[in-house]
Amino acid sequence: MIKRRGFCGSTLAALASPMPLSRLLASATAPISGDLAAISGAGKQILLAKSDVEDLRAGLRGALLLSGDGGYDQARRLWNGAFDRHPALIARCAGAADVRLAVNFARAHDLLVAVRGGGHSFAGQSVCDRGLMIDLSPMKGIRVDPLAKTASVAPGVLLGEFDREAQSFGLATTAGTVSHTGVSGLTLGGGFGRLCRKFGLAVDNLEAVDIVTADGSFRRASSHENQDLFWGVRGGGGNFGVVTSLEFRLHPVGPTLLGGSLQYSWEHAREVLPFLAAFAKDAPDEINTDLFLTKLPDGQRVVGVDICYCGDLAAGERVIAPLRAVRKPMIDTLRPTPYVELQKQDDEMLRHGRGYYIKSGFLDRLDAPLIDEAIARYESSPLPELDLLFVHHGGAVARLPNDATAFSHRAARHTIIIEARWDDPAEAEKNMEWARRIWPSFEPYTDGFYVNELSFDESERRIRATYGSSYDRLVALKNRYDPTNLFRLNANVKPRGASTQIATDIVSADLVVATA
Repeated sequence: MIKRRGFCGSTLAALASPMPLSRLLASATAPISGDLAAISGAGKQILLAKSDVEDLRAGLRGALLLSGDGGYDQARRLWNGAFDRHPALIARCAGAADVRLAVNFARAHDLLVAVRGGGHSFAGQSVCDRGLMIDLSPMKGIRVDPLAKTASVAPGVLLGEFDREAQSFGLATTAGTVSHTGVSGLTLGGGFGRLCRKFGLAVDNLEAVDIVTADGSFRRASSHENQDLFWGVRGGGGNFGVVTSLEFRLHPVGPTLLGGSLQYSWEHAREVLPFLAAFAKDAPDEINTDLFLTKLPDGQRVVGVDICYCGDLAAGERVIAPLRAVRKPMIDTLRPTPYVELQKQDDEMLRHGRGYYIKSGFLDRLDAPLIDEAIARYESSPLPELDLLFVHHGGAVARLPNDATAFSHRAARHTIIIEARWDDPAEAEKNMEWARRIWPSFEPYTDGFYVNELSFDESERRIRATYGSSYDRLVALKNRYDPTNLFRLNANVKPRGASTQIATDIVSADLVVATA
């Protein structure tokens, strides 16, 4: 990832069947042979009675998959191929009733729980090992109201699917930069994207959610209902429950925007990167300029800027003219492009099944010392796909009060990201080691990080800094809606009095490293 009114000219895109999914897939599931070994949220071994598991399977409209069932391996597969996790159970939810049943089962049995929408977690937390995975990916409904400029989106919808439906009416809202990302996960963490400087974060365009909280209650949260919960889900991630529907405000966009990248020779990096940083500081809201240091397939280093201008095309050409003039780009892909195509331009580079490791942090400035450090550190890296990025903030993102939502770093000017990518599992440890090695040079410049860029080895200290002044308010919400920390596989806000233990091996022991 709306209004209860007539939807003149609306569309409905949904995966549905007149027959319950559990019956459709019954032939692919084996009879349950006995009690089922599983793990609790605190990492203790538990045993689920065969009769209880059978009752759960019978009660779901969707499928309940166990190891060995047809579809199990596909359902547990992650976008981030660095992880290979095996849930004890996978509840393939067909609707909110299935979500409630799965949540109640997990709470009753004190199960470790993971919630999967698009499955795009850098930390691999969309799927858990030996617990219950609540899989929302079958929930695919999208409904657009072009008159009200709103959309209702189910939690299994991907950004590209959402963009396509909204753009059929010339509408869009801020929705990330990779089309196979899940709408729900992106939004609950804050929701940056190519349109955020003009229209704000995804959470700034969120009008309501339906959510199942840890007690199994179905709640609607908006500016009029459960306002405290609505505040918390807008930046607090999945800490408070399982969102089963999201309602967005849309804006006239495109369908053609000025987008693409300019890439400059590395020999000009110390001239071009400071210029790009200064340009970003005073840029109009219509333009988003994400800066990056990367390597071409032939190993050549370049410095570049990824651009999206969402206003008048002629005006956009005038705005970006200085970027072509500072030095002649060696690669120039900037041109009028359909928005839905622009949203796909990084899909192949960030494709499913590769290994990924990330470290990131918010920056309140991008000045000469940091730029010099970035260039020097990047020059020292031997990795073919270790990118260093500076994601553009400001504009509409910075104009809301810091406490308007649980996303609290609105004054940040950029996010710095170190992102390693690899295809061969034997390369995992080398890639992660290099990212960790250079991160201490940059961390002192940062204050917290974007929760959607959580790494599996993130510290409790940095998670607290991420929520900043909102942390105590989030703890109070956690105490109210999830006092036992059922939903802990996230940038976790722990309820007061809860054990800080979630054994590290639950999170990271199944990382695919060189010995895999």
